[in-house]
Amino acid sequence: MARRGQQVPMMQPQVIVLKEGTDTSQGVPQLLSNISACLAVCDTIRTTLGPRGMDKLIVDSQKRVTISNDGATIMKLLEVVQPAARTLVDIARAQDAEVGDGTTSVVLLAGELLKEVKEYVDEGVSPQVIIKGFRKAADLAINRVRELAVSVDRADKTEFRALLEKCAATTMNSKLIGSQKAFFTQMVVDAVMRLDQEELDEDMIGIKKIPGGAMQDSLLVDGVAFKKAFSYAGFEQQPKAFDAPRIACLNVELELKAEKDNAEVRVDRVAEYQAVVDAEWKIIFDKLDRIVDAGANVVLSRLPIGDLATQYFADRNIFCAGRVSKDDLDRVCEATGCSVQSTTAGLTSAHLGACERFEERQIGGQRFNFFRGCPEAKTCTIVLRGGAEQFIDEVERSLHDSIMVVRRAVKNQAVVAGGGAIEMELSRYLRDTARQIEGKQQLILIAVAKALEVIPRQLCENAGFDTTDFITQLRARHAQDPDRFRWHGIDIDDETVADMFAKFVWEPALVKINAISSAVEAASLILSVDETVSSQQAQDPMGGAQSMPARGRGRGMPMMR
Repeated sequence: MARRGQQVPMMQPQVIVLKEGTDTSQGVPQLLSNISACLAVCDTIRTTLGPRGMDKLIVDSQKRVTISNDGATIMKLLEVVQPAARTLVDIARAQDAEVGDGTTSVVLLAGELLKEVKEYVDEGVSPQVIIKGFRKAADLAINRVRELAVSVDRADKTEFRALLEKCAATTMNSKLIGSQKAFFTQMVVDAVMRLDQEELDEDMIGIKKIPGGAMQDSLLVDGVAFKKAFSYAGFEQQPKAFDAPRIACLNVELELKAEKDNAEVRVDRVAEYQAVVDAEWKIIFDKLDRIVDAGANVVLSRLPIGDLATQYFADRNIFCAGRVSKDDLDRVCEATGCSVQSTTAGLTSAHLGACERFEERQIGGQRFNFFRGCPEAKTCTIVLRGGAEQFIDEVERSLHDSIMVVRRAVKNQAVVAGGGAIEMELSRYLRDTARQIEGKQQLILIAVAKALEVIPRQLCENAGFDTTDFITQLRARHAQDPDRFRWHGIDIDDETVADMFAKFVWEPALVKINAISSAVEAASLILSVDETVSSQQAQDPMGGAQSMPARGRGRGMPMMR
């Protein structure tokens, strides 16, 4: 009890800013925690890099099994929940969407950048100093890549095609189809060269998967191929092949619709009901007659084609298919020169497309419709064969990456050597540049230079080579004569250090530029976050309902008074 006359100290009121139960973490411990989370994600996909990289088998919540060594696919399926580490998932997806390849490399590079500066963060170096050094190093590295990149003149078609084939083969080296890269390289380059060379829309390359057979049974269709749609009775009576057919693409439902199912019709006499039925039949027959009068031999529609229309077309030697997917119908229009019609009114031969031959063929256990020899062909279809379904899915992902790389190589003819050669050259260049800079920025540039070596180092580790020996050789050669040894990297096949440009291990320069830029931006973003605020509701998806027991009069519980 305070004595009389003695001043009692005033109690400071507690100020509550955030909702009760909110978790806050801030300062250096938060930065180090974010870096550790990113490194844990990198360790998951580290072993997938390169021609000797391992595959990952992932089982999702639906018990679906995925086998892949594609960085973007693995990052997407991992379902990373740590907020900072999700940044790595985003850059992997961005790299896959932009250039198609280098998804594993960009994640590893971002993780290695954070690993190299973790010590500086722990020692109290300001994150803004590190971020400034990262961006300076990225500018130097990207400019150096552009200086070293070798361009091929597109006028020389033979040399340009060889460039595209080398880029496609380099991408396939680290994929499941690496053993068959000679077969698939030709297929990928042919597919890209059949596109409109101005737009190069990858959606115009259809990929269809048919289980069974061997990889060598895969084929490239110069035109469109899609799986036979659901058909009604009478379909087998239709012809299955045409020479020089006229093709109609519709967005019209050719099915008899009874109005009694859609509306209430009140009639007083049987004749009135018969008039309604006759009108329904007249509507469908008018549609069918207009299609036949236009001269169509093949009728495709996004909407159903019923049994009446199927038999009607069969009696007139016309092929029809309903419920065709939008992507397939768009590619048919692109190849044959027709346009999708939303009504049969005014349909003429001018609205129809054409090709040299249409046929329906059996491939494996499925029937496919083929449109070949299309005059407006700026589209094609790759039909993939293989054993297990997971295997074909991985082949599709591998071909998608190769198609994206070849597409980028067509737009930007500049290439650099792979096998870790360009990374070692950039590392040497940044080390030499750092010696001319004073202060903390020198340390950051050296850290970035060391981080770039993660690519050749991981290639060696995954291949089972002596990492220390190979990296030491590469450093010595690039430092000894940068002009002569600039393209020297890890030759996985011969297990040595060699000129990767002479070995035709080429990659589009855009892949490396995008990887460096994305990795630096991701690392800078993670370093700029010094506080994480997580609400209780975000942590508990049920909104805290499970954390509080229900206060009901359950059996065996006394009633509360």
